[in-house]
Amino acid sequence: MKGRKSALAGQPYAARREALYGPLRAEGLFTWDMMYGQEYALADLYGLGRSLLQEMRTAAEALGRIYARTVRVVQQGEPVLWRELGLPEATYGAIRLCIDESIATLIGRFDFAVTPSGVKMLEFNSDTPTGIVEAFHVNGRICAAYGAEDPNRGCSRQLTEAFGRLLQAYREQGYAAERVVFSALDWHEEDAGTTRYLLRQSGIAGASFAALADLRLMDERLWAPAEASGECGPLRPVDVWYRLHALEKLAEDSDADGFPTGEEALRLTAERRVAIINPPSGFVAQTKALQALIWNLHEAGEFYTPEEHEAIGRYMLPTYLEPRFASAGIPYVAKPIFGREGSDVTIYGADGLAVERSAEDEYADQPMVYQQYVQLPEIETETLAGRFRGSLLWGCFLIGGAPSAVIARVGGKITGNLSYYMPAALI
Repeated sequence: MKGRKSALAGQPYAARREALYGPLRAEGLFTWDMMYGQEYALADLYGLGRSLLQEMRTAAEALGRIYARTVRVVQQGEPVLWRELGLPEATYGAIRLCIDESIATLIGRFDFAVTPSGVKMLEFNSDTPTGIVEAFHVNGRICAAYGAEDPNRGCSRQLTEAFGRLLQAYREQGYAAERVVFSALDWHEEDAGTTRYLLRQSGIAGASFAALADLRLMDERLWAPAEASGECGPLRPVDVWYRLHALEKLAEDSDADGFPTGEEALRLTAERRVAIINPPSGFVAQTKALQALIWNLHEAGEFYTPEEHEAIGRYMLPTYLEPRFASAGIPYVAKPIFGREGSDVTIYGADGLAVERSAEDEYADQPMVYQQYVQLPEIETETLAGRFRGSLLWGCFLIGGAPSAVIARVGGKITGNLSYYMPAALI
């Protein structure tokens, strides 16, 4: 799709792509349009209908309320429930903390399949979602270059407002919230770039970035280098810690001497010595076992209001902790409960035989959930390697409980780490 007045019209694909992403790279705003030597960000525009945009946002808002209510009950539960949901024991103290009952997380992203029966949620990335720069910033730049309408126009303001509200919620619970640090793996271009973007967009005065490797645990506090001082410079205590680092990974982290740094950081969180973003409730919502719990309660007709049951039946897919579909002749998907980017996902046919497996095996040791399979729609697009036909997956962000920006990915039947980012424009 191309805007009629765009100067890009008629240019070869590679030239168009460089005209779009070259300035973003030069500005340092989006430097990972190529990943691992392969094209990641496409130069085409996908036409998004207004009714589909509204449907995704309606679904995200309704599901966000359902998740918030469910997570609050889980936080009040006992270790036997948390173990069944796959939550690591090191997180138990932290996940009891409730900062804002009305939201499950500050920044989350629902992944949706568009089906003949409407949009269906595949999973909720509620702890450390990415695709943020692409949705909230890059998409608008690409639309502007083509003279097209950005479906995400104005959404970046929601990030600023949501950070402000969460900091205020922490203050109202007695937390110090003056020294705020954003951290990620500094060598990971996407993670570091995403974190720095959120730092700028947060609007938090005096906040700074620190590499995860430069953080220190001393004197019952978390410490980070003073801004721009580097690893050997002076340190300052951290009151609020935004971390693009999954809590289940943090729970297993240790230093070179074997000291369990992750467990210690989680203990400080549980003791309210440091506030974290996303809050601990976001990690509870991250486990796909919670999808199975929600569906189980829905099938039993329990806990939820009639309106919530209607939303679950409309937007969610049957999901269980055991493979019930094979005996019923229904295609299904097996997913690790904390898996990301399609790793270790397997699609099974109606005969119970595997028809597609992820090439990645990062989460092979995790418990699985089993979800009814729905086929993603296929689209064709131009790439540097020529025409490509792939499956289209939508993400819709939930920011502070409100539906927000959307993002499209195009790849195989299993959307993996190297699937393309497809900019989208309203039609």
